[in-house]
Amino acid sequence: MSIGIGNSHGKIILMGEHSVVYGKPAIAIPFPSVGIIATVTPHPEELMISCEFYQGLVSEMPELLESLRHVITISLDYLNKNETLSIGIQSTIPAERGMGSSAAVAVATVRGIFDYFEVSLTNELLLSIVGESEKIAHGNPSGLDALMTSSTTPYFFAKNQFMTPFSLNLDACLIVADTGITGQTKAAVAEIASKQHQKEVSEMISRLGELAEASKIYITNNQPLDLGKAMIASHQLLAKLNVSNDCLDQLVKVALNNGAIGAKLTGGGRGGCMIALATSKQEAQHIQKALTSHGAKNTWLYQMGD
Repeated sequence: MSIGIGNSHGKIILMGEHSVVYGKPAIAIPFPSVGIIATVTPHPEELMISCEFYQGLVSEMPELLESLRHVITISLDYLNKNETLSIGIQSTIPAERGMGSSAAVAVATVRGIFDYFEVSLTNELLLSIVGESEKIAHGNPSGLDALMTSSTTPYFFAKNQFMTPFSLNLDACLIVADTGITGQTKAAVAEIASKQHQKEVSEMISRLGELAEASKIYITNNQPLDLGKAMIASHQLLAKLNVSNDCLDQLVKVALNNGAIGAKLTGGGRGGCMIALATSKQEAQHIQKALTSHGAKNTWLYQMGD
C-alpha cells in the first residue's frame, strides 16, 4: 500500500514578543520537543481526514479547520491529482499556545501529500502553499510560523524587514511550561497599542528590542548566563506592559527559585506558555518537576545547541 509521511514541529518566540509589532527585532527558535506527523494512505471512496478535532469527509470539515481543508485542496490542485485519500494527523503541539500549531499542521500535511505522490517539494513551494492556508487561519500572517515549524534553524527577524537565520550555539536546556490557559494575544496587543504613544511605554518597547538584539549575540557566542539575565529583564518589562498574568508570573518565579538562570513568558501572553533556561538537563528536570507541582499543565525540555 502506498503511504506518505510528513513531519513538522513547534516553535517558540524566545525574545521580542510584542515589541516586534513596532518594528523591533525578535528571536524565534524551532521547538522539536513537540511535533506533528501526517500520514497519507489510499481510501477506496472518499477524501477523508482524521485529527483531534474532526474525523470525516474533507468536504464537510467545520469552519474551525477551514485552513487545513484549504491546504489539502491547494496541494492536490498543484499536483493535478483527484485521488481519494485518507489523511491522518497526530499532534503533540497544544493548540492556541503560541507554538505555531496551525502552521505545523499545514506543513506536515503538505509534506505528507507530496511524499505520497513521490513528488519533490522545495521549501519555497512549501512555504507558499502553507502561507495561503495561514491567511485563512490568521488573516495577515508574517510567514514566521510556517518558516519556523518547517525549519531546524533559529531566526532573527523584524516585521516586514528581515528574517535572518543564525546558529543555535548554546550549551543550555530550555524548559517550556503550559499554563493551560488560552493566550489573549489580541487583547494584549490592543492594550499596548492604546498606550504606545506614552514615553514610558515607548521606552519599554525599545528596550525589549534591544534585549532581543543582545540575546542573538549571547546565543551565537554561547553565553547562557547573559541570555538568562536578558530573559528575566524581558519578562519584567512585559509584566509592566500588562502582558503577563498571575499564573505566568508564578511559574516564572518558581523556575527562578529552583535554579533557572532565566525565565519569561513566551508569545502573546495573558496565558499560553512560559519558558525557562537551565545550565544542564539535570537542572532542567528539577525545574520541570517544580513547575509541574505548582500547576503547569504540561512541560517539555529541549537541549539547545545539539
